[in-house]
Amino acid sequence: MFIYVLMAFWAALGFAMNTRLSAMMARALAPTGALFTFIALWTGSLWGKPTWGTWWVWDARLTSELILLFLYFGFIALQASIDDRRRADRAGALLAIVGVVNIPIIYYSVKWWNTLHQGASVSFTQAPSMAATMFTGMILMALAFWMYSIAVALTRVRCEIVENE
Repeated sequence: MFIYVLMAFWAALGFAMNTRLSAMMARALAPTGALFTFIALWTGSLWGKPTWGTWWVWDARLTSELILLFLYFGFIALQASIDDRRRADRAGALLAIVGVVNIPIIYYSVKWWNTLHQGASVSFTQAPSMAATMFTGMILMALAFWMYSIAVALTRVRCEIVENE
């Protein structure tokens, strides 16, 4: 979800300031965000089968996360379908800006609707409600995912700059 917020930020900055680097950053973040969203949905269904007894339920959180995946795919497809790079960047920026409305829906879906998902296990205001070893592993993996995301995004931007030259 945070990758989509970053993508929308860079796209909006590129839309407002008409900067090419901002649009390149948005384009570079989209495939990684789509990959992580797909992995979250896929592994969630693997976990959901023994827990809920089904691979998929039209739960508010799952459905809004699936919409996020479609937003990523739509952004990538829209960028690829328009030949003029400036027009493609502007169209993608509009989609990313409008799509960012889905992020709070995903985050607050557990509080707003009666869903199968539990509430937050980690909060800034209280101690985590999970075992310390699980919490440590979760934090380490989150840092690893962030480092991977940053490295891949910067590599993609670098490749696009070289390609444009």
